[in-house]
Amino acid sequence: MSRLNSFRELEHLRQQLREQRQNITTTVMVCGGTGCQASRSRAVIDAVSDELSRQELDMRVRLCVTGCHGFCEQGPVMIIEPGNVFYCHVSPEDAFEVVYQTVMKGEIIERLLYTDPISGKTARIMSEIPFYRAQDRQILSQNLNVDPCSIEDYIVAGGYSALARVLTSITPEEVIEEIKSSGLRGRGGGGFPTARKWSESRAAPGDEKYVICNADEGDPGAYMDRCVLEGNPHLVLEGMMIGAWAVGARKGYIYVRNEYPLAVKHSRIAVEQARGLGLLGDNILGSSFSFDVDIARGGGAFVCGESTALMASVEGKVGEPRPKDVHTALDGLYHKPTTLNNVETWANVPSIILNGSSWFASKGTQGSKGSKGSKGTKILALTGRIKNTGLVEVAMGTPIRTVVFDIGGGAINGKLVKAVQTGGPSGGCLPVDKFDLAIDFDVLYEAGSMIGSGGMVVMDEETCMVDVAKYFLTFLQDESCGKCLPCRLGIDRMLEMVTDITDGRGRPEQLDLLEELADTVSQTALCGLGKTAPNPVLSTLRYFRPEYEAHIREKKCYAGVCKALITYSIDPDKCNGCGVCLRGCVYGAITGSKKQAHVIDAQLCQKCGICRSECKFDAIQVV
Repeated sequence: MSRLNSFRELEHLRQQLREQRQNITTTVMVCGGTGCQASRSRAVIDAVSDELSRQELDMRVRLCVTGCHGFCEQGPVMIIEPGNVFYCHVSPEDAFEVVYQTVMKGEIIERLLYTDPISGKTARIMSEIPFYRAQDRQILSQNLNVDPCSIEDYIVAGGYSALARVLTSITPEEVIEEIKSSGLRGRGGGGFPTARKWSESRAAPGDEKYVICNADEGDPGAYMDRCVLEGNPHLVLEGMMIGAWAVGARKGYIYVRNEYPLAVKHSRIAVEQARGLGLLGDNILGSSFSFDVDIARGGGAFVCGESTALMASVEGKVGEPRPKDVHTALDGLYHKPTTLNNVETWANVPSIILNGSSWFASKGTQGSKGSKGSKGTKILALTGRIKNTGLVEVAMGTPIRTVVFDIGGGAINGKLVKAVQTGGPSGGCLPVDKFDLAIDFDVLYEAGSMIGSGGMVVMDEETCMVDVAKYFLTFLQDESCGKCLPCRLGIDRMLEMVTDITDGRGRPEQLDLLEELADTVSQTALCGLGKTAPNPVLSTLRYFRPEYEAHIREKKCYAGVCKALITYSIDPDKCNGCGVCLRGCVYGAITGSKKQAHVIDAQLCQKCGICRSECKFDAIQVV
């Protein structure tokens, strides 16, 4: 395809591509995201492609390798249109049946349908599956329509029409006002009003300005931005172009962590394709607007998710934050006005332009007592001890309970849900009695947590909340850049105290000291990551203080997690002497005769938990 020199040429190309696809009667959409690739989706794709060729269906059936469909644990997943037939756990060996029975004959393969583990009912389409039923998939649903490596797919689906509208009929000031009216807030953590950033940057003096897409997603268990960038990079690019037009920038960067090779690859392909069509570069679509994008790879430092540290990294410097007494909208990359938003924020922009600010603002919360409210939808990475894990997109204001129980299906193995941790290492842990709280920037902040980038880890009754605080403090200690003393030493001291408590050395007076230190770090650390680092401690002390007290006063970990405070024993009434635990114990701590109750030697036991996980009769007790 040659360079597009006008808006009319873009629309002509779109119409031409749609006409070329009129003969396509069936589309087979196979997830090619990282999660499904780990389940051999590439082999499935190759097998289906070979079978389509063998049946000479290449011209009538389109095989589309898409981005993430969300339900990662069911991968590889496949959707067949017409009919919206949803297949899961597809293997390469299923290719013949899929093509012959479903594509050619229109018959359903029952064993490939999703089966609800609770009701036992099968679901033929996505909307019948509980995981999808309560979602509002505005961004993620677009992954299903395009091959991320095909700009043609994106154009056919209406891509770059928002950019064309902006360049032909909307001034930069009007774009910013539309974003402001929509109520769009940054999806990367703090929920800062997007339009305010754009407005400050546009008003900043100077002709050299930048826009940056922050794809340095460092939270453990979070992969929302990765999947959007992998699955629909042109959507993110179009959002950045509109933002660049609004603020007056000519250069942009996508800063993506190097641990996301597929996102890096797809981003580069998208940039090259957009350049080839003249959608990036000088005088885009024959207008006066010139803009280009480069890909910058991060080295895996958690702190580079912070805006000033990220910009230092792009400049080739050590990724350390700096004081923000002057906003980066005025003094950012190379000390020039810079607008930085994360992947999900940029991905929302084209839809707002096409559908209007009132459409976006109709979803979400209104806010109260001076709060701004939270508009639109939010993508969450639902993980932990829960039945249904994967990417979830819900309207802002949706209760946590809906996500955990209606979408997530509740805890696994018949356990009770105990808490949910939102917002990654910088977020907080909320108990079940707070699950009626709305997913809202301000509501969760008041509760001692945050939405953050969207991580949501579900914990059951076998989770020790003191150990959870210790885990996140350990992570944050490793990832602290060490530039400011409150973060560098404060996290160390907090971790020391929490470790004392989990190891049975805790003292009652440490709880007040721990809370005071956490509060001090939150108020005095240099950057936002340091200021939020104490949240796991503060939230667990606020809602689960009795667990800390039991560790200190009773020397007990009732969740059976902290090794120094637990002892393994075998219930003789439940043990039938099968010997499985004896054979599994590598320390020789278990003795007993066949068909006789076994015994654990507490002196030899290393509390590894292998015996407990191997026992099918629940005879291994933790006391």
